[in-house]
Amino acid sequence: MGTRSDTREKIQDVALELFGEQGYDKTSLREIAERLGVTKAALYYHFKTKEEIITSLLQAAGERLDKVSEWMAGKDPTPENRRELLERYAAAINEGGGHFKLMRLMQENQPALRELAAGLKGHERMKAFVEFLVDPGASLTDQLKARLSIMVLHMGQFALQETDATQAEKQAAALEVGRGLIGQ
Repeated sequence: MGTRSDTREKIQDVALELFGEQGYDKTSLREIAERLGVTKAALYYHFKTKEEIITSLLQAAGERLDKVSEWMAGKDPTPENRRELLERYAAAINEGGGHFKLMRLMQENQPALRELAAGLKGHERMKAFVEFLVDPGASLTDQLKARLSIMVLHMGQFALQETDATQAEKQAAALEVGRGLIGQ
């Protein structure tokens, strides 16, 4: 099957597909192994539970966003840096191509996955991004625009799923709307 990290990525991709098709609760490790064409024991070598698979996907997404946080640290929230933050954020969430599937999975399986997503410091990270994007004491409207500028990067794929646009075109449109919301 290739290197250990290639195998883990294949498992993650197949698991996301099956979770999307059948739902998280209704998908078993056996079904993931069968779709991959490997034994359950081979799958166990990489992931012991479905929770480990989802947690690994959430952690990978979090690590990409941590890199954006590291870039932001010590920077002044100038218009140029705010624009750069949105661009880096968009690139981080779109890296690997599985973001749309993971977002859909989280949305459709909230009760089952809520606890897994908790504790991955997403809320604190998001708060720091928003604070960078909007001046302290900004109007409520501008605070909302800053939050929406990030949310639109996530939601653009959903909002445009019925269009004929490519994934790259959808991502570019979402980034353009995000920039517009913060006046960039």
